[in-house]
Amino acid sequence: MSGVFVVGALHWDVVVDAPHLPRLDETVTGRAVAYRFGGKGGNQAVAAARFGASAAMAGRVGGDAFGENMLRVLDAAGVDRIQVRVVDGASGMSVAITDANAGYGAVIVSGVNAGIVPHQIEVPRDTGVLLLQNEIPEPVNLAVAQKAPEQTLVILNAAPARPVDARLLERVDVLVVNRVEAAVLTGQDPETTDTEAALAALRRMGPGAVIVTLGSDGLIGAGPEGRVFRRRAHAVKAMSTHGAGDAFIGALAADLVQGAALAPACDFAQAAAALVVATDPARRERLTRADVAAFRGG
Repeated sequence: MSGVFVVGALHWDVVVDAPHLPRLDETVTGRAVAYRFGGKGGNQAVAAARFGASAAMAGRVGGDAFGENMLRVLDAAGVDRIQVRVVDGASGMSVAITDANAGYGAVIVSGVNAGIVPHQIEVPRDTGVLLLQNEIPEPVNLAVAQKAPEQTLVILNAAPARPVDARLLERVDVLVVNRVEAAVLTGQDPETTDTEAALAALRRMGPGAVIVTLGSDGLIGAGPEGRVFRRRAHAVKAMSTHGAGDAFIGALAADLVQGAALAPACDFAQAAAALVVATDPARRERLTRADVAAFRGG
């Protein structure tokens, strides 16, 4: 079976619970701290594996305790990490703050992720889906996408928001962005973005299909044929929204690599993300494709 190959960042996250996100110059007394596996690349690889795909990853960790922790998580999830290099330097990490309403803010330090070089990455010939994000340098994404076999579906999660090389967008089969990223890429104001207009503008930039995720408002997408579709979000009680976007994209890749069409794959991915949001972060590692099916009533 063809698999999902992820090239991206690996971070060890320090997550602090607080009553609210601090304002400028404010010190807030937190309630708890947790340490979690992170980085968009790492999270999406793990999500793809947990939700039914054969997943492999290329990336970097430092030769420190954070790096050792991340390798253990990849192993436990069943992600092939033969192309995850252990190098001198500090592993990538982030500090995230989650508030009483399940919202969050974060600061990322790339560490050794910034040194990823494309000539050390080989895209497996049986790759069904190549998954990229914006936490690694743009030239790496472009070089890896150009290495991918012609039949490989390339997904770019253009997050965090930054301009994207037109040559990369032309090789991307599915572009996934949120409201803010859609606004940045199309030159709109994030506060007043017309998502349908942004969707059309993004499609004109070259990707075969586009998905704009809208949080609790669901998503809007357009497939290669240009037909626009909308999906509502599942109504769940949120334990934490941290990692929901990566769960969506990992699940999307897992369903697409198994032959699903784009809109049904979005349905599966939305259910997976909702299930993750509604699950205590300490128990999320136990979630499987069967849990998503049960959540959907199947």
